[in-house]
Amino acid sequence: MIMETLYGHVSVLLDEALDGLAVRPGGLYVDGTFGRGGHSRAVLARLSEEGRLIGFDKDPEAIRVGEQLAAEDGRFVVIQRSFADMAEELRQRGLHGQVDGVLLDLGVSSPQLDDAERGFSFMQDGPLDMRMDPTSGQSAAEWINSAAEEDIATVLKEYGEERFSKRMARAVVTRRAQQPFSRTGDLAEVLKEANPAWEKHKHPATRAFQGIRIFINRELDDLADGLKAALDVLAPGGRLAVISFHSLEDRMVKLFMRREAKGAPLPRDLPIRDADIQVSINLVGKAIKPSAAEVAGNPRARSAVLRIAEKR
Repeated sequence: MIMETLYGHVSVLLDEALDGLAVRPGGLYVDGTFGRGGHSRAVLARLSEEGRLIGFDKDPEAIRVGEQLAAEDGRFVVIQRSFADMAEELRQRGLHGQVDGVLLDLGVSSPQLDDAERGFSFMQDGPLDMRMDPTSGQSAAEWINSAAEEDIATVLKEYGEERFSKRMARAVVTRRAQQPFSRTGDLAEVLKEANPAWEKHKHPATRAFQGIRIFINRELDDLADGLKAALDVLAPGGRLAVISFHSLEDRMVKLFMRREAKGAPLPRDLPIRDADIQVSINLVGKAIKPSAAEVAGNPRARSAVLRIAEKR
């Protein structure tokens, strides 16, 4: 198995994702989540001189790495936008409906987690930020210090799947009345104290931090828009490969692909032929998970799920 490490990041399900894309040497591909370029470099290695790859990312650090790659390889260009905007961007470039494959590797990257200054980690103390693009939008600190208790509880429950969301939200609001939050370590400690039942081998603030990060970055909104955009830009026969790392993402991807593969739901007794049902994709194989060897070499891969579809 290829395990490529770049800038401290190990690309998960790398070979499986590229095989799922069925990369054609002269094709046009989109890496919707460039990160540190592991998947992009692997795609480029399979392309001929006629092939092209377009990368998207919101993170300025990822863009810096992408610009270095673009300077080295004229087949590649990187764009600082969310993958949710790919349809608009490709339409402007005259490439709409011509893409042979789209890859989405969801969630936060290892360099973002490992850099305490980005504010994603509850394991290292740093500024409470959590934004994929630190130059845009509201930081986690700004939100956590101003949001209503009910709204905090809703975010922790719906995006973090945290069963003690109300108790944690109450603890946050009580503490911030004495001193606003500005550091990840401080927030993690308050959440930890408010969690009465710790999951084995999991930090008690894990789910809460996940929920806040997803909310701050509009990750599920971007995913919903990005899946539609990917389907929009693909040429007939083009492949969509999506790697998810937690149940909320994977559920959205699974339901989207299943819905598009079956067509719009119709009344059971409606007299209509199967051939007349509008179906936009075919599912390619079953969900793929990392091998035991990959998980042993990269524990962060353990929750990854890859799903693949082909546009009709």
